[in-house]
Amino acid sequence: MSDRGMRMDRNELVLVSPSKDMEHEILQYKEEHFAFGDRQVHGSGGLAFDDSFDEWLNRIRFIREKSPENIALTSTFFSRRVSDGKLIGCVKIHHTLTEELESGGHIAYGIRPSERGKGYGTQQLELCLEYAGQLKLKRVIIACDKDNTASAKTAMSCGGKLVKEFEEDGILKQHYLIEL
Repeated sequence: MSDRGMRMDRNELVLVSPSKDMEHEILQYKEEHFAFGDRQVHGSGGLAFDDSFDEWLNRIRFIREKSPENIALTSTFFSRRVSDGKLIGCVKIHHTLTEELESGGHIAYGIRPSERGKGYGTQQLELCLEYAGQLKLKRVIIACDKDNTASAKTAMSCGGKLVKEFEEDGILKQHYLIEL
């Protein structure tokens, strides 16, 4: 199935791969996070840290494609609301976990500040889990800061079970396991 328009009937969202023609709306999405006080854009593959949209887009395209230099393939998507086309969230999934990626888990996600608390996180994660199944993953790990109760609630709403708590860089983190 193409990742440009994956959709589940019970869902108000569709996952779309970032592209050059989405630059303006992706940058607006990024700016909303900064205006809200966020220091990063969760699930975006480092969008907050790149000054150049093209460099960010090239990097996320590179990490999605198999090559000798890239052993941990990663797909990045935005969730788009079907009714009005607005970008609602961002999600990335590591196709495999290297030792370096284990503490971060398979899936990272975020919802734009103006759309938080409306149930979109669960819908977005459900779509990502469907994609994970297409990748033939049997289980996925979701990591979040222990004080990020919204992320933990999202993981649990999709069947996530708390399996580990650990400290990383002075921050208490949690791992949730979801069996597919």
